Amino acid sequence: MSTKHTIPSDEDLTAFIDGELTAEERARIEAIVKEDESVAERLDFLARASLPFEQAFAPLLSEAPREKLQAMLSAIPAHENARSVAAPAPTRRRFLGALAASLVAGIAIDRAVIGIGKGFSAKDENSEWRAVVADYISLYTAETLAGPVPGRQDQAAQLASLDEKLGLSLSPEAVSLPGVDFKRALLLQYDGKALAQIAYLDPETGPMALCIVKSDAGPKAPDLENRKGMNVVYWSNATHAFMLIGHAAADRMTAIANGVRGRVAV
Repeated sequence: MSTKHTIPSDEDLTAFIDGELTAEERARIEAIVKEDESVAERLDFLARASLPFEQAFAPLLSEAPREKLQAMLSAIPAHENARSVAAPAPTRRRFLGALAASLVAGIAIDRAVIGIGKGFSAKDENSEWRAVVADYISLYTAETLAGPVPGRQDQAAQLASLDEKLGLSLSPEAVSLPGVDFKRALLLQYDGKALAQIAYLDPETGPMALCIVKSDAGPKAPDLENRKGMNVVYWSNATHAFMLIGHAAADRMTAIANGVRGRVAV
């Protein structure tokens, strides 16, 4: 059978990266990677991204209808070659599977777990990190960011952790967005680089995020693109690359980005 009909899922590729597959499964994916360039690109994409999916979506998974989900899973006949039923340690593969199962059970996630990509719109450093962020943010819903808005002191403390790693000097006032609630600031990692994510909740359109990485690609004027059904305004200066991503209309995203751009200059 042609491997074109057995393209591995992101769950399988993640398990391959983490060394969780049998020798037979590894050999199958290695053969596909050699034959299919899109799968090879996706494998490289997942291997380079190191974002804490479990941390971000722990509140959502804690609300999953576990009894209903367990009943659904129990109704599935056991495969004769199924692995041991002993519960394994938590892994990225199990987490991706839990998200997918939660979707089947009716959990309100606005996008499916990351699908197989066909490559980036432009083969450049900044395009790649924006693609990673878009995959990540596409999983966010309003429920992901539910809860009270942190006070200014808490916001400043969260932003201080980003300043240290990225050489920034951010204040709650600098990153505030008009009509949009600050929710949290996280320090993530992409391709060995620190990645700042400041998450917001827009009452009208849902999740929004301002993300920053160090970059030596040089200054670039703001530009607009669409990824995962979201509008992205991106720009860079001599030391950092920035992106504002969300579901708001392009003109509104551009206006918000223009407002924050001057305040986060370093």
